[in-house]
Amino acid sequence: MKLTKTLLASTALTVVAGMTFADGHMANEMTIVSWGGAYSNSQQQAYHNPYSEKTGVKIINDESSAEAVAKLRAMNEAGNVTWDVVDVVAADAIRLCDEGLAMEIDFDEQLAPAPDGTSASDDFGDLLVSDCFIPQIVYSTTFGYRTDMVGDTPPTSVCAVFDTDAYPGKRALEKRPINNMEWALLCDGVAKDEVYDVLETDEGQQQALDKLATIKDDVIWWSAGADTPQLLADGEVVMGSTYNGRLFSVIEEQNQPVAMLWDAQVFDLDGWIIPAGLSDERKARALDYIYFATDTQRLADQAKWISYGPARASSAPLVGQHADLGIDMAPHMPTDPENAKNTFLYNYEFWADYRDDIDAKFQAWLAQ
Repeated sequence: MKLTKTLLASTALTVVAGMTFADGHMANEMTIVSWGGAYSNSQQQAYHNPYSEKTGVKIINDESSAEAVAKLRAMNEAGNVTWDVVDVVAADAIRLCDEGLAMEIDFDEQLAPAPDGTSASDDFGDLLVSDCFIPQIVYSTTFGYRTDMVGDTPPTSVCAVFDTDAYPGKRALEKRPINNMEWALLCDGVAKDEVYDVLETDEGQQQALDKLATIKDDVIWWSAGADTPQLLADGEVVMGSTYNGRLFSVIEEQNQPVAMLWDAQVFDLDGWIIPAGLSDERKARALDYIYFATDTQRLADQAKWISYGPARASSAPLVGQHADLGIDMAPHMPTDPENAKNTFLYNYEFWADYRDDIDAKFQAWLAQ
């Protein structure tokens, strides 16, 4: 998959540019939607605060990214789009773009070039997976486990989540099919490179649900990225899935007895879209913000607060130490060679096509 080589090259940083859309007609406040917790804090530190200091713009944070597609559909239908910039995963960006709910971007006109003059389209490269999607980070969904609840044999495989004999206790899984269906098939014997071929079929989807059913009574289903770190910190689950940056926070910043499992970690992209239908003033402000927040230095700066790899190739050499802990961030990135030995490459195009149907089937299964 073409995503791989670019992901492995990405990891951190550089300067700014200063393109401005300012002509005196930009909105003086904006609502930015994201995922909350440690992730939103990293954006606040790296993007929002410096942008507000530079421009005086008031930024209102909204933590509704998990519901972005449904809410943008509703806003558009009502003719009242209240969001200015929205953080979404790549598959959701593709869906929103296909439905005309996100604005198309001219990457080389509306995004900053790299400090050496490399165009934005070349600097982001293969990560530009949609005409509406401005990549921000490379991250992984993986598992964390309580080191004091797994005995002398800590898990080394993602399939430990299905092994309630070796690892009794509750486990946390996200309340949606994405990733869970892939892991279920992998742990039911499907070869890694055949997972999406199997998942295209009704039989394959049922196979994944049947595997998940073997642990259904042992699962606490989560809907916010901060849920699993809190459940682990409280000792309510023995293991659970979430984003690697959230686990970094609970392990390194909170010093909890938690470790990260780097097996079948699912690579994915996260980035910005600008909703379609904004007024000229709000659109100009959103574009000005995007130009600032996705330049080489800003993307590298985010890695000072969370262990996600920046999406620009020119940012990688600038990744340094954690802003508060002073530790080297590179070994904590999902793209670090030691962590990326057995990754699973998420197919965002598959989920853009099948998300609604499999979501409905998954939620019906949960309700049984």
